Amino acid sequence: MTTNKNNHLTTSWGAPVGDNQNSMTAGSRGPTLIQDVHLLEKLAHFNRERVPERVVHAKGAGAHGYFEVTNDLSAYTKADFLSAVGKRTPMFIRFSTVAGELGSSDTVRDPRGFAVKFYTEEGNYDLVGNNTPVFFIRDAIKFPDFIHTQKRHPQTHLKNPNAVWDFWSLSPESLHQVTILMSDRGIPATLRHMHGFGSHTFKWVNAEGKAVWVKYHFKTEQGVRNLDVELAAKLAGENPDYHTEDLFNAIASGDFPSWKLCVQIMPVEDADTYRFDPFDVTKVWSQKDYPLIELGRMVLDRNPDNYFAEVEQATFSPGSFVPGIEASPDKMLQGRLFAYADAHRYRVGANHNALPINRPKAETNHYQRDGQMRFDGNGGGAVYYEPNSYGGPTESPAHRTAPFEISGTADSVAYDHHDHYTQAGDLYRLMSEDERGRLVRNIVGAMKPVERDEIKLRQIAHFYKADPEYGTGVAEGLGLPVPKDE
Repeated sequence: MTTNKNNHLTTSWGAPVGDNQNSMTAGSRGPTLIQDVHLLEKLAHFNRERVPERVVHAKGAGAHGYFEVTNDLSAYTKADFLSAVGKRTPMFIRFSTVAGELGSSDTVRDPRGFAVKFYTEEGNYDLVGNNTPVFFIRDAIKFPDFIHTQKRHPQTHLKNPNAVWDFWSLSPESLHQVTILMSDRGIPATLRHMHGFGSHTFKWVNAEGKAVWVKYHFKTEQGVRNLDVELAAKLAGENPDYHTEDLFNAIASGDFPSWKLCVQIMPVEDADTYRFDPFDVTKVWSQKDYPLIELGRMVLDRNPDNYFAEVEQATFSPGSFVPGIEASPDKMLQGRLFAYADAHRYRVGANHNALPINRPKAETNHYQRDGQMRFDGNGGGAVYYEPNSYGGPTESPAHRTAPFEISGTADSVAYDHHDHYTQAGDLYRLMSEDERGRLVRNIVGAMKPVERDEIKLRQIAHFYKADPEYGTGVAEGLGLPVPKDE
């Protein structure tokens, strides 16, 4: 934007404004004139100041920072930004709640989005995860239905616990994530005091073309802290932007939050023999089997200058890969590769990657043209198709996606593994007695409004299969019978 040396107010087309306090009217009491183009422009722009909020992850906070490599893992990936110890890459992160609207409270019980954009020299790499290592479902075809249950009833416009627990009770793969959500970790104390995860399995490929499977873990260096449910409810009423405010103030005061990034690495061949399907996002890999390996450190050291331009218009897609990092057959990830970028094309526009917050530091060369809000040179008079004989950009075979074997019949099939209870039960048994008590009380409180005992009993049976004490505690809290052993 050019600075007006005389500090004159202007219209959006640069003309000076003579009066910004009074509309132009036909006489002192006459109707407003349509020729007052400054008034019309102000009102018309005001009507369009909000882009549609995100369907999920609408409420969020963001910050700039950097990622620094602390351990050389170039034997596993050729990604340039991970190529050398000490290499720093600028990045932007957006934290968010999942289910609430843009004006909802920060301190609700909900997973937190943990979306990181690395501005690498080979293009942007987006790692779009949560503060939990697993998710409620494992196939993208169920995602719209799941999110509908977290939103408002179409008639009452109220949150609907009947839909929430009906869906979960009919989707036992959700049990692991439900247990995390209803535990102390369901309400982080601040955005600085929680871990982050890539959640999905991804593929790393090294310079020789050898691949491994990988999972990402961001470990907060502030320590994990969570909110008591009563304090969280109090803050929701008194300061619904508590997490947003805390993050901004911490960075503004020089208390820069940081996370250590670690990875789990699995040899490609292990995927066929591991006791859980490694691509099932409702499951974790045991750290005894695949220990955490330090990769680097993320530090947030700069607040956005403008919330809308940077946080609201920031767009992330798990399909924004760079050479050396690729997708896995994870069914949820496969759906997100399309859905996220498509949401941005709808919400922000086809040219969302040209906005300053999303624009790569690397040079872009492509044949995309036109579309709403094309505010750069639009390619000028350069060649606009490919192949061509005018010297336009061409593909580089060295950067082809690494091949992988597939087999089987094209069909709508589920994951082979249907043990939804072992890992949820293991998590329950890892908790202290006090933590287990709070978990059960949180679940009982959340399930009491459910109108049909059939739904409650079906969900109790899942808890019981994970651990008999777990299911018994919920059943007794709801005054319902304990399921019988099958």
